[in-house]
Amino acid sequence: MMECSWKVLVLIVFTSLGIQYTAIKSLRMTFTSPCRNMAAENRCGHIKDNVTRALCEDVNGQQGRKHILILATARSGSSFLGQLFNQNPDIFYLYEPLYHVQNMFTNSNGLPTIDRRSLLGAYRDLLHNLYDCDFHLLENYIKPTPKDHVTYSFFRRGASKALCTPPVCNQLEDFQQESQCVKKCRKVNLTLASTACRSYRTMAIKTIRIPEINHMRTLVEDPRLNLKIIHLVRDPRAVLASRMSTFVDQYRSYNIWNSSGRKPHSIDLSLIRNVCIDYSNSLETAFGRPSWLKGKYMLVRYEDLARDPMKKATNIYNFIGLQWKEGLSSWIEENTNATVSPNSSKFATNRKSSETVENWRFQLHLGIVQMVQDICNTTISQLGYQFVDSTQQLRNLSQSLVEPRVFLPFI
Repeated sequence: MMECSWKVLVLIVFTSLGIQYTAIKSLRMTFTSPCRNMAAENRCGHIKDNVTRALCEDVNGQQGRKHILILATARSGSSFLGQLFNQNPDIFYLYEPLYHVQNMFTNSNGLPTIDRRSLLGAYRDLLHNLYDCDFHLLENYIKPTPKDHVTYSFFRRGASKALCTPPVCNQLEDFQQESQCVKKCRKVNLTLASTACRSYRTMAIKTIRIPEINHMRTLVEDPRLNLKIIHLVRDPRAVLASRMSTFVDQYRSYNIWNSSGRKPHSIDLSLIRNVCIDYSNSLETAFGRPSWLKGKYMLVRYEDLARDPMKKATNIYNFIGLQWKEGLSSWIEENTNATVSPNSSKFATNRKSSETVENWRFQLHLGIVQMVQDICNTTISQLGYQFVDSTQQLRNLSQSLVEPRVFLPFI
């Protein structure tokens, strides 16, 4: 274990955030983990204990392990999609671990302290380590710094069943809600989390912090990872409506426009423009069917998932090669046919999904809708959404704006 923690020991000498990331990246490229060197001579077949054998196989090239990345943008339904994996007891699921990296490299004004390229490099390095079930690199990004590999500040640990159940947490007899985990489990032992991770044959990570699939090419091409990307997209008009109601301060000028009907003189259009640029760049890559994405990429529209969650979830599981678990069907039924209280959290995953998928059409002023359509013209067409040119057309829910398209995985 001491040999496996070499990166953490070396990083102690660095104090600058920029120097720290450069050190992390260069050390990963320069050295080979002594754990892997030692394991090169191992043979795992004779080991009967499942946890020990999984650890052995993991270090010897992760034979048979599956790795999944849910790539999305904020307020696109990614939390619900993530739960399709979190509810599976055979999957080790992590909710937004890259939050810690972003938080480390962001100042008090919410601005990045390193350039975009370096930030993306830090994201990729952490993802690679997490898929290796090595949680110790994560310690360099958690505030305050964990002591003896123990932290009380793991972002949304309650959104991951694997971090709220034995052996990582033994205080809960029956995990049901995130709040239970936060109250009962409190701390996370990252060494224990690493060990638990290795006992799973499948790992899934959800993130809204990777802008485009192109940024994941080095991980997708790594034969050890066996990584598949589920790319979740949503109508940009719906994304904006959800963000306006959730991040009120950040979208204050949009909400003023929405309520008054008058466009403010100063409004940050990049907030929605960047979403569509990232979507379009990813789609152009995916639709070009590059060899490095073959068998590795699946595009999922949130609207299709919301309208027929059982069918779409089955398609996703089949693409990845996962076995359907008994409790998934009942969980989907319960969480997509729920009556939502007005006081429910904006981040809740239970709702009457088929009926709410186009409710944004009652939430946005026509002027804002047309602004998004002008900015995101290409993206809206690529994803098969229809344009509107009048308030009557916008409010008429009997006419769906989601065209019946089928986006087949690139096999």
